[in-house]
This record gives sequence, structure tokens and C-alpha cells, in this order.
Amino acid sequence: MRLANLDDRAVLVAADGLAIDVHRASGGRFGPDVVGLYPRWDEFRAWAEQLPADGSGAPIDPVRLGPPSPAPRQILAFGLNYADHAAESGFAAPQVLPPLFPKFVSSLTGPVSTVVLPAGGDTDWEIELVAVIGRATTGRVAQAAAWDHVAGLTVGQDISDRATQFSTPAPQFGLGKSFPGFAPTGPWLVTPDELSDRDSLALQCTLDGQIVQEGNTKDLLFGVARLISDLSGIIALHPGDLIFTGTPEGVGLGRTPPLYIRPGQELVSTIEGIGELRQIFVAADEHGHAPRSQRPAPAPEVAS
Repeated sequence: MRLANLDDRAVLVAADGLAIDVHRASGGRFGPDVVGLYPRWDEFRAWAEQLPADGSGAPIDPVRLGPPSPAPRQILAFGLNYADHAAESGFAAPQVLPPLFPKFVSSLTGPVSTVVLPAGGDTDWEIELVAVIGRATTGRVAQAAAWDHVAGLTVGQDISDRATQFSTPAPQFGLGKSFPGFAPTGPWLVTPDELSDRDSLALQCTLDGQIVQEGNTKDLLFGVARLISDLSGIIALHPGDLIFTGTPEGVGLGRTPPLYIRPGQELVSTIEGIGELRQIFVAADEHGHAPRSQRPAPAPEVAS
């Protein structure tokens, strides 16, 4: 199953690529928005699996897609979860739960967006597999049962401003990674059963067409199940929460000299079996905003 957030409405992406409006197809039982589906995930998925694989739907314009989980209670992001990325960052590979930091919800966007570069910053890329929680945890979850708590997977970018991140004696991970637009996700949520191997997915990130990151989630030091198991032993996870699982090597900070994103560049982030993100970066105006000509138009209204 593929679930998307189209103009703030929950839609299923049919095999023919068209969108089936959940609220209409369910006679009002589910939807109209995506947020309300996650607390009822098991019930919703059982209903969705009874729908025909193809149907009369509407074409999907990626520009109109929002985050697959637009209002998570928590965005939890792991660092140094690939050995090669830990090495390029100057750290030993973690032997226990990798370092964890928040990305604040105000940084969340959909798969196609314009991102304003912080003035005087050094903005970097980090492609990541993102797991979306579909069933709450109450205490530690065994690894063998951890995937049962996952609604699905999506593509994420942990965009990071290194100047802010390292501006204080103790790194400001949360702030450096939470500027507006610094957490694009999408293009949709894909349930694990749709993937040939949920634990082995190729990742690729390009900047203006040049490959800057390539990796595979099979190389995660702590896979999705281990992360959820260990994390749930410390904090509660809620339906709709996002877990950024870490990035492979190839970030700009790890290069000699460092390489950072500049105005006008396009970042494309792709994960096998899921889809891609596309971000265009612009310089801020004197007020720290995107130039008016490059601000996205309001989404069109959709009749309910």
C-alpha cells in the first residue's frame, strides 16, 4: 500500500499511479486528512487492503504532495548509523544506540519544495530512510516484533546547517537541522510488504545531477527493528512519529575541502522502491525569507 498526502487529503496511490481519495472511497469512515489515520492504522490498513489495485483516480502532481505524516508528535533522528559516515565525521562507529537528536516539526515539508538557505550558513545534505510509526509502544518492544509497529517507510532529507550546528561548545544538532524546510519527506508512505527486502534498500542523493551519496540500508549499523526496540525501552513512540534512521557517507562536511549547497542548486534524494524528493535552494531576502517570486503558490482548494 502507498499512502500519500495530496492537498491535505489522504489518498491511496493505485497501481496505475492515480490517487484514490480515502474519505470518498470509504464513505467517510476514514479521512479526509492523513493525520487521523495513524491512530487507527490497523483498522485503516485492513480496509485499504480490500480495495481494487486499480480504480478511477486522479493524476498526482508531486508539487501538491505534503508530508506523508504531517503532524508527528516526535521527529527522532539518529546520527552516525553507517560506519563509513561515522568515519568521515571523525567518530568511531557506535557500539550502543547511535546518538539521537530531534528535528523540530516546523521544519517538516513535502517531497518537492523550495528551501531558503540560512544567511552565512553552510548547508549540507543527508539522505535517510524514514520509518513512520503506526502502532504505539508502551515499554520496550522486542526486535522480533518491532516491524509490527511500523506503518511504512518514506524518503527523508536531514538537511543540516553546519554553521549553526557547531556554533556553540556543545553541538546544536536540533537547531542546526530544523530551519524551515529542513525535513522534507515523501513522496508517500510505502508499507514494508510492498518492498522486495525492507532491510536492503538502495539510497542515492544528487546535487545538480552529480552523485554525492550512494548507499544501502543493509549497511545500517542499527537497522529499523533494532532502533525501534532500543528506543522504545527509553521513550514512548506514538502513531505518526517519524524516525530518521541515519545517513550514509558522502555528506559535504566530510569532504576536503567541505562542499555546501549554494543558491540555485537542486538536490534529488531517491530510495529504491519508495521514490524521490526534489529540493531547490534559494538565498534569503533581507528578512530571511525566500524571494517573493520563488515562494510556492497556495495549494488549490479541494472539495470534500
